[in-house]
Amino acid sequence: MEQAVFDYTQQDASGVCSTKHAWAKVPAPLTRPERDALIERATALLKAQNAVLVAHYYVDGMLQDLALATGGCVADSLEMARFGRDHAAQTLVVAGVRFMGETAKILSPEKRVLMPDLDATCSLDLGCEADDFAAFCDAHPDRQVVVYANTSAAVKARADWMVTSSCALEIVSHLHAQGQKILWAPDRHLGRYIQEQTGADMLCWNGACIVHDEFKGLELELLRERHPGALVLVHPESPRSVVEQADVVGSTSALIKAVVEGTAPAYIVATDNGILHRMRQLAPGKTLIEAPTAGNSATCKSCAHCPWMAMNGLANLVACLESGQPQIQVDEPIRAKAQGCITRMLDFVAAHKAKAAGMKAGIGAA
Repeated sequence: MEQAVFDYTQQDASGVCSTKHAWAKVPAPLTRPERDALIERATALLKAQNAVLVAHYYVDGMLQDLALATGGCVADSLEMARFGRDHAAQTLVVAGVRFMGETAKILSPEKRVLMPDLDATCSLDLGCEADDFAAFCDAHPDRQVVVYANTSAAVKARADWMVTSSCALEIVSHLHAQGQKILWAPDRHLGRYIQEQTGADMLCWNGACIVHDEFKGLELELLRERHPGALVLVHPESPRSVVEQADVVGSTSALIKAVVEGTAPAYIVATDNGILHRMRQLAPGKTLIEAPTAGNSATCKSCAHCPWMAMNGLANLVACLESGQPQIQVDEPIRAKAQGCITRMLDFVAAHKAKAAGMKAGIGAA
């Protein structure tokens, strides 16, 4: 079955998806004494406020280390959602991008949810505006609405299911087996991958991640020739020409697992390079090679790092703990409506956790 893609016009460099303002707010480099002082201050504030730090694999390695050292969590968006919901702390500090903070607040409305910078957003979120998406849904009322986690609370409020890359394949397979037709948003590459793996009837929004969309199939072929023994690990938000060369396709957690458990000495990694910090910690003897986002003439051969993830730093983390701002707020009834699709996903994964732990090329969920 062919995939259908909704013809949504993506923003150009002058529109809302521009990253120029995000880059301008990336924290300044720290000296060693500055870094040590901020880590000490953040640790004390987290303890004093009964707060827990929940960090994504793509943020700065210092934040990942701080989260683990203080009893927090470093994870993909699925585990971040579960961890924040189930942890006893009444203050969650989310180091990631805005939709992750919104998800934490949707699931735990009684908790205070802080973020270092509310302007840290996501191109997938920006490229799927709530009113346009509502019109898309209204035009196709016969379809189950399945949205990726990388969307706003308002978009989730229109959805039947929210999914992450670690459980999307299993959930769509489940819906397809029930004879359901799918309306998918927003990432077209992930949607295409899932449609090809499951054969589901999927109508897809035309969105893309500005990081993964830049991986180049031809350049990856050339890189593989230089490293014939390396396994290729690819996040499914990447273009088809990249996914087709993968030895493993999966979520951030699945890719980390592939490095840790794999027997190959080297791995070419096609996802945000923030993940390399945790990979190196968990598999110190492995060689990790960044997949190319540009050709030989480019000033940066591989520039795969989200500018909005890069806005999270130790200084603004400390500032948000000291001031209690900025806080994430999600108004009713949007919060309650959005909670339904997220809870449905979490309940499904809990019931199918032996199957829904990730995706691998050729065998689906693994």
